Amino acid sequence: MSKLYPVGVQNFEGLIHDGYVYVDKTAQVYELFNTNKYYFLSRPRRFGKSLLLSTIEAYALGKKDLFKGLALEKLEKDWTVYPVLHLDLNTQKYDTPESLTNVLEENVQNWEALYGSSSGEIGVARRFQGIIRRACEQTGRRVVILIDEYDKPMLQAIGNEALQNEYRSTLKAFYGALKSMDGCIRFALLTGVTKFGKVSVFSDLNNLMDISMDDRYAEICGISEKEIHTCFEEDIHELAAATGMSYEETCKELKTSYDGYHFTENAIGMYNPFSLLNTFAKKRFGSYWFETGTPTYLVELLKLHHFPIEDLEHIVTSQPVLDSIDTASTDPIPVIYQSGYLTIKGYNRMFENYTLGFPNREVEQGFFKFLLPNYASVSVSKSPYQIQCFVEEIMAGKVDDFFERLKTMFADIPYELARDREVHYQNILYIIFKLMGFYVQVEYHTNRGRIDLVLQTQDYVYIMEFKLNGSAEEALAQIRAKGYAEPFAKDKRTVYRIGVNFSDEIRNIQDIKIETL
Repeated sequence: MSKLYPVGVQNFEGLIHDGYVYVDKTAQVYELFNTNKYYFLSRPRRFGKSLLLSTIEAYALGKKDLFKGLALEKLEKDWTVYPVLHLDLNTQKYDTPESLTNVLEENVQNWEALYGSSSGEIGVARRFQGIIRRACEQTGRRVVILIDEYDKPMLQAIGNEALQNEYRSTLKAFYGALKSMDGCIRFALLTGVTKFGKVSVFSDLNNLMDISMDDRYAEICGISEKEIHTCFEEDIHELAAATGMSYEETCKELKTSYDGYHFTENAIGMYNPFSLLNTFAKKRFGSYWFETGTPTYLVELLKLHHFPIEDLEHIVTSQPVLDSIDTASTDPIPVIYQSGYLTIKGYNRMFENYTLGFPNREVEQGFFKFLLPNYASVSVSKSPYQIQCFVEEIMAGKVDDFFERLKTMFADIPYELARDREVHYQNILYIIFKLMGFYVQVEYHTNRGRIDLVLQTQDYVYIMEFKLNGSAEEALAQIRAKGYAEPFAKDKRTVYRIGVNFSDEIRNIQDIKIETL
């Protein structure tokens, strides 16, 4: 019988009963439950947050049989049964004030069916408080509260300030029960992709311990290198056989594609569990995580604030910036980091600064593929083919065809981008050449207004200089003057010097000068 991989399986009880593979996180669940009372955990989507909450729920309900053979079976002696209130905000589309209220109302009604209601409690926030009190009184046990994707309404309302304010007001009052009913609560965990701070839903919840960047729980979601070889060693061999790769090549490809998430400066890299499990299940590599959710709201933030895309490659920032999102802020970096498209790559202890970067190839390549049709004049369906054509033209030495195709990418730049057209033009170039870099060797250097680029293939070397509102001859002269071609003077490949001028007036490439070394 084939091994069952829990792709998209979020219910711990069902996972165990149906015989799915489970990477044992229950030792950390035990420590979490018995060390503190209120927690918050931020992790990217599809990283195992829902399964974690479901595991805690099974533990809190005293379902000892589910933990046979797992670490928690030996750690827990009492198996006390607690009342559990589990709220999942992940399944609703939030586009009106009522969409959030309806979800909360439905959950409150279900809980009131179990623990009763009071006519004096008006509004879902007051009723939630009453439910917590009655659940504690009726069972004689303090309540366990689990809230999954607490921030989903706020994320979906990014860019809509009025709706953000509605959701913030509703959630702030609702989550306020965690503080007002402290005496009736045994344990509470809120999970989400982001942490909204300052005047947001967390402003009153100062009793939450944020473990998102806590070394103790860095491995509580995701799969580590050790866990891969403990739980999936046979699967690696089967994947190698199916792909025609060696065992060593398969391990390297898994690491390059899916590893690299660091949630603290000291933490080991974690693999994306969704992509990893899909790869083992389907016996082929793919962009599984990226394809399940497009980062539309992130792209809108980048475009709204005219963010230079190249800056994503060298971000240095502090923990307070990464720790929470201010809804009034214009900085897209915290959202991009907390959403899992960037991760911690380094830490400067003296200045307490973090260096960020893309965690792995799946995310980096997927992100730039998604950006291209959002910036350039190319449809989503034709975007991958256009990159293929670019690469094939460069590999075949078809310089004229390459630049004609490049011109189409700059067609129809919206007039409203006029004041930031230089950034937009550089963003398009950067995205195109980044995507080409997955197939040919690309060295790209930019200095706000001028770009020099080296493309290398087996048979050709292209040295390009881009100017804005100058001339192609001027760009070519700079290549000569700076000696950009000197490292390739004795190269057997055909070496091209190419000067390109981009005109602000026509909003496209105006002229090109090409010479062979």
